[in-house]
Amino acid sequence: MRQSFSFPLSFVHNVVSNITVVRRLNVLSLFQTFAEEQMRAGVSPKGLEQTFAQHLQISPSMWSQIKSSRPIGDKLARQIEAACKQAVGWLDEERASQGLNPSEQQFLALALKAYRLTNAEGRKKLKSIVKAMTDPR
Repeated sequence: MRQSFSFPLSFVHNVVSNITVVRRLNVLSLFQTFAEEQMRAGVSPKGLEQTFAQHLQISPSMWSQIKSSRPIGDKLARQIEAACKQAVGWLDEERASQGLNPSEQQFLALALKAYRLTNAEGRKKLKSIVKAMTDPR
């Protein structure tokens, strides 16, 4: 007899959200590596976004959407992996952070400043806001 399993909608949403985030972080890491290699080779940083999009065989506008909000589907993920000479499924694997990018550094500096400039009640509120945003429920 076959058993059927059903998952709560929130579980399915979290899995989809997680793969979306993991793929975006990984493709951004691929772009960073690509850009660093190009600049080491003497290529001007101007136009690297378009060059990377061409390398992935996608339009510059699609690359712009991927960087900000467009989910990377399975077909596109495999295309990106092939273009960047990565194993199938590479984009789907979580990786340890390779350090903070400038936006993350700026955010952490701002958060630290806010934490240091406020009183105990403000710190408590700040912590509860961050905790609420990271709670998987």
